[in-house]
Amino acid sequence: MIYIVYIFFFLSIFFAFFGNIGMLRFPDVYTRLQASSKCATTSLLSLFIGLMILKGFSSISVRILVIGIFFLLTSPVASHAIGRSAYEGGILPWRRVRKKEDIPEDK
Repeated sequence: MIYIVYIFFFLSIFFAFFGNIGMLRFPDVYTRLQASSKCATTSLLSLFIGLMILKGFSSISVRILVIGIFFLLTSPVASHAIGRSAYEGGILPWRRVRKKEDIPEDK
Protein backbone atom coordinates (compact mmCIF):
# COMPACT_ATOMS: atom_id res chain seq x y z
CA MET A 1 0.00 0.00 0.00
CA ILE A 2 2.80 2.40 0.86
CA TYR A 3 4.43 1.76 -2.51
CA ILE A 4 1.32 3.07 -4.27
CA VAL A 5 1.57 6.21 -2.14
CA TYR A 6 5.23 6.56 -3.12
CA ILE A 7 4.29 6.24 -6.79
CA PHE A 8 1.77 9.07 -6.51
CA PHE A 9 4.26 11.22 -4.59
CA PHE A 10 6.88 10.55 -7.27
CA LEU A 11 4.36 11.49 -9.99
CA SER A 12 3.67 14.71 -8.15
CA ILE A 13 7.36 15.58 -8.02
CA PHE A 14 7.77 14.58 -11.68
CA PHE A 15 4.96 16.85 -12.90
CA ALA A 16 6.08 19.74 -10.71
CA PHE A 17 9.68 19.46 -11.92
CA PHE A 18 8.82 19.39 -15.61
CA GLY A 19 6.26 22.14 -15.17
CA ASN A 20 8.98 24.36 -13.76
CA ILE A 21 11.28 23.48 -16.64
CA GLY A 22 8.46 24.43 -19.02
CA MET A 23 8.12 27.77 -17.27
CA LEU A 24 11.78 28.45 -17.91
CA ARG A 25 11.98 27.11 -21.46
CA PHE A 26 8.79 28.27 -23.18
CA PRO A 27 8.96 31.58 -25.05
CA ASP A 28 5.76 33.48 -24.22
CA VAL A 29 3.12 33.94 -21.56
CA TYR A 30 0.57 31.64 -23.21
CA THR A 31 2.76 28.56 -23.47
CA ARG A 32 4.17 29.19 -19.99
CA LEU A 33 0.65 29.49 -18.66
CA GLN A 34 -0.27 26.17 -20.25
CA ALA A 35 2.76 24.45 -18.77
CA SER A 36 2.23 25.84 -15.31
CA SER A 37 -1.51 25.22 -15.12
CA LYS A 38 -1.46 21.66 -16.45
CA CYS A 39 1.53 20.58 -14.42
CA ALA A 40 0.32 22.26 -11.24
CA THR A 41 -3.05 20.55 -11.56
CA THR A 42 -1.62 17.09 -12.22
CA SER A 43 1.04 17.53 -9.55
CA LEU A 44 -1.38 18.60 -6.86
CA LEU A 45 -3.95 15.94 -7.74
CA SER A 46 -1.27 13.24 -7.66
CA LEU A 47 -0.17 14.47 -4.26
CA PHE A 48 -3.76 14.55 -2.99
CA ILE A 49 -4.50 11.03 -4.26
CA GLY A 50 -1.36 9.77 -2.51
CA LEU A 51 -2.39 11.49 0.71
CA MET A 52 -5.90 10.07 0.53
CA ILE A 53 -4.51 6.56 0.06
CA LEU A 54 -2.10 7.12 2.93
CA LYS A 55 -4.78 8.33 5.36
CA GLY A 56 -7.46 5.86 4.30
CA PHE A 57 -11.13 6.76 4.46
CA SER A 58 -11.37 9.40 7.16
CA SER A 59 -12.46 12.97 7.65
CA ILE A 60 -9.04 14.17 6.49
CA SER A 61 -9.32 12.30 3.19
CA VAL A 62 -12.76 13.82 2.62
CA ARG A 63 -11.29 17.28 3.22
CA ILE A 64 -8.46 16.52 0.80
CA LEU A 65 -11.03 15.40 -1.78
CA VAL A 66 -13.01 18.62 -1.40
CA ILE A 67 -9.85 20.72 -1.75
CA GLY A 68 -8.86 18.71 -4.84
CA ILE A 69 -12.27 19.23 -6.47
CA PHE A 70 -12.09 22.95 -5.67
CA PHE A 71 -8.63 23.19 -7.22
CA LEU A 72 -9.74 21.16 -10.24
CA LEU A 73 -12.59 23.61 -10.84
CA THR A 74 -10.76 26.88 -10.16
CA SER A 75 -7.39 26.24 -11.81
CA PRO A 76 -8.66 26.34 -15.43
CA VAL A 77 -10.75 29.42 -14.66
CA ALA A 78 -7.76 31.24 -13.21
CA SER A 79 -5.57 30.26 -16.18
CA HIS A 80 -8.21 31.45 -18.60
CA ALA A 81 -8.51 34.79 -16.77
CA ILE A 82 -4.75 35.31 -16.87
CA GLY A 83 -4.54 34.38 -20.55
CA ARG A 84 -7.46 36.58 -21.48
CA SER A 85 -6.06 39.58 -19.63
CA ALA A 86 -2.70 39.05 -21.36
CA TYR A 87 -4.43 38.93 -24.75
CA GLU A 88 -6.52 42.01 -24.04
CA GLY A 89 -3.39 43.74 -22.74
CA GLY A 90 -1.86 43.41 -26.19
CA ILE A 91 0.61 40.58 -25.59
CA LEU A 92 0.84 38.70 -28.87
CA PRO A 93 1.42 34.95 -29.06
CA TRP A 94 4.93 33.86 -29.97
CA ARG A 95 5.56 33.04 -33.62
CA ARG A 96 8.64 31.29 -34.91
CA VAL A 97 10.68 33.50 -37.19
CA ARG A 98 11.75 31.38 -40.12
CA LYS A 99 14.98 31.96 -41.96
CA LYS A 100 14.85 32.35 -45.70
CA GLU A 101 16.85 29.18 -46.27
CA ASP A 102 14.40 27.16 -44.13
CA ILE A 103 11.44 27.97 -46.36
CA PRO A 104 11.10 25.49 -49.28
CA GLU A 105 10.99 27.07 -52.71
CA ASP A 106 8.15 26.26 -55.10
CA LYS A 107 9.22 24.94 -58.48
